[in-house]
Parts: sequence; structure tokens; C-alpha cells
Amino acid sequence: MCSSDLKCVVIGAGVIGSSIALQLRRAGFDVTVIDRNSKPGQGSTSASSAVVRFNYSTFDAVALSWESYHLWRDWRNFLGGKPQDHYAEMVVKGYVMMDVPVISWDNTVELFTQAGIPFELWNSEMLKSRLPGIDNGKYWPPKPVKSDEFWGDPTGELGGIYTPDGGYVSDPLLATENLANAAESEGVQFVMRQAVTEISKDEKGRVNGLWVQPYQDKAVLDQPREFISADVIVNVAGPWSTRINQMAGAGSDFTVEVRPMRQEVHQIATPKDILPGPAMGDLDLGTYLRSGPGGITLVGGTEPECDPLQWVDDVDSVNMTRTVELFEAQAYRLARRFPSTQVPSTPTGVVGVYDVSSDWTPIYDKTDVPGYYVAIGTSGNQFKNAPGVGLVMADLISKIENGQDHDSDPVIYRCQRTKLAINMATFSRKRPRNERSSGTVMG
Repeated sequence: MCSSDLKCVVIGAGVIGSSIALQLRRAGFDVTVIDRNSKPGQGSTSASSAVVRFNYSTFDAVALSWESYHLWRDWRNFLGGKPQDHYAEMVVKGYVMMDVPVISWDNTVELFTQAGIPFELWNSEMLKSRLPGIDNGKYWPPKPVKSDEFWGDPTGELGGIYTPDGGYVSDPLLATENLANAAESEGVQFVMRQAVTEISKDEKGRVNGLWVQPYQDKAVLDQPREFISADVIVNVAGPWSTRINQMAGAGSDFTVEVRPMRQEVHQIATPKDILPGPAMGDLDLGTYLRSGPGGITLVGGTEPECDPLQWVDDVDSVNMTRTVELFEAQAYRLARRFPSTQVPSTPTGVVGVYDVSSDWTPIYDKTDVPGYYVAIGTSGNQFKNAPGVGLVMADLISKIENGQDHDSDPVIYRCQRTKLAINMATFSRKRPRNERSSGTVMG
């Protein structure tokens, strides 16, 4: 069956769902996107810090991030050059990953070299010279900010791995709108404020459509439901992905679990010494950060063992109000690294929910239900890869629907910009656990 003969429904209009929809349409599919929000990008995407980095634990993840970076740099042309009021921008400020035991320098150097990514190894003196306001003390492992140990003396000095091409995307919501607008201009239909309530299959067990009902104020409305036919369904529902999998009867052969987790990212006045400075992964203290316009730095957590993880049972009941506890943890860790930081008295920032896989590596794959695919377990570290994910998922789906057995003969995606080859088995639902993963949002 040709792609042009297939109706595809993408569940989720976040940055990754919108990207997949655009590329499926370009591959010839008839595409509809379903989302319970009023506009694309209003779920987990809107809470992203939009950092662009290349530090991952596997070659294929590194290659995906490097290819996506080149697409961000050519964003308008990549989207087709259609007139839009505004386009998101790739802001190149560099990225430095501090030297910590859970991330192997040797592995990172090997992967960067293999992918052709420019990098510099900074020793402690170079780190201090490039970031004059930094305290480069080694405090590993991270400690609770309310403990006496947190304010103890360092046990050594840190260096880092610097990638000059790192940085951030200026506006994650605008980037999603750009993708959705491009997709709509090419024929994708977006159906908003609708919740998926049931997935339908034919007598052979293949998906043939789904039922939706109007959705508002975190509730399915008591109104007539509608059936949307589909030959292919792609679950990109973020923290609701497990619920959608259950509707489809998929997941029995997964070796990797996914689970929603609440997170907070806070805004703090940028320490004067690092403005405008590179983005940074500081697992030594348990944070990541990036500065932005208006003198604001975004600070998030890297799930240090000393902080309890906020796993979520019911995504719809998550408290979306910022907490003083997490704000203080992130703010004081930033202040420990950059002593000129002025910690405000009131938390400012956003709350989001990650769809976390058990090894912090996403699942981009088919399932044991014919015609049903997943792009899930993005773990808060895949926004940067959204342009590339659309391409690899469209390629994967097209090849499987044309007869390739991905489980025994993995799909290999050939990158157009970097010429790298991505083995999609790395993101398989049936993969062995990624033992090189940092076990954090860094992947």
C-alpha cells in the first residue's frame, strides 16, 4: 500500500507530534492531528527550556541531535519558507557539560569525534578563564540544599567539555506553532480540544480508527463522540502516552517502561558574570541552566539522588503551581556555582510533566499492534531533537508500512545534512536497557 493511500492520525500536537505530522504529510500520508488543548504546543512542550546540546550516551542519539541542530539553523527553509509572522531562532551560545562521574568523558569524546561535532576539553583553569564568575569546585555528589554538607568545602576542581554549537531555541511554543503552521499549509488537519477515548481495530487486530470527544477544563465533556478512521496511528501523547497505549492494547512486549514525572524550571536573574554565557549541564550540583534575553537564566534539575523524584499517577491532577522547595534547590545550587547570583524571594518559572523512560532514552518505534506506532518516553531531553524525530519517524513508518520488518531488520535513517546514519534499533521498545545512560534528564 502506498503512503498516499493511508490515513494517519497523530495523537499529540506538541513539538514532536507536529514535527512527525509535517514529515508524514511530506511522505504522502493523509494526516490528522488530535490534541486536547486549544492550540499546538500547550502541553509539555511549553515547559521546555529548549536547550540544544549533543551530549548523549549513544551514537544514534548524538547523531539525531547533530542533524536536528542543522535543521534548527536553517529553520525557515526547512519548514518550506512559507510566510509566517515570526520564526523561532536557534541561539548559538555554546554548551558546557561539567566533568562528573556519571558521564564518561572518554565516551563523549569518542561519540563527538565519530559524529564530527566540534568540541573543546576544558581543564579547571580553562573553565575559570572562560567563565570568570564561576566557582569550579567539585562538590560531587549533589546534596540537599538544606543540609550542612551542601555548604561544605569542595573536594577538588572541575573542568568540562565545551561544544561551541550548543545553545537554545528562542521560543519553544513559537517553534511548535511554526511546525503546525507549516503542516497545515501542506494539508495536515489539526483537530483541537478533543480527547481520544477509544482506539478501534479490525478483525485482524490492526488499528482502523479512534473515537474522540470534546475536552475542556481537564475533563471529557458529556457530548456525542466522533469516529475518525485511520490506517496508521502514532502515539505522541507525552505524559498521557501510557493511557493511550492501554487503549490500543499495546505494550506487552516493551522492555522499556515509561512513566510521567512532574518537573519545574525556574527563572532567576542572570548572574552578571555569565551574561550571556553558554548553557551548562552541572550534574556535579544537580542542575542545568541557560541564560536568555531580558537578563533571565532558566534553571532546572538533573534528578540528583538526594532529591525525591515526583512520579505522577494521574497526570490530570498534577499541581501546576511552583513550589518553594524546588525553587530553593535550583536557585541555591546556581548560587553555589555562580556566587554573584541574587536569589529572589518569590519563585518564578513553569511546571511541566515529563514522559520518562526507564533509561531516559526515548522510544521511537512500531508496536505489536499493526499500524500503531509510538514516539514516547522523551524524558524532557528531546525538544532539541524534534526536527529530526519527524524525519526518522516518517521514514520508519513508511518503510514498515511498505513491508520492512524493523524488529529483525532495523530501519537505518540516512541524515541529509550531516550524512550520518541513525540505527533506529537504538530507540526500540524491545531494546536492552541503555547502561551508558546517566540516569538523568541528560540521557
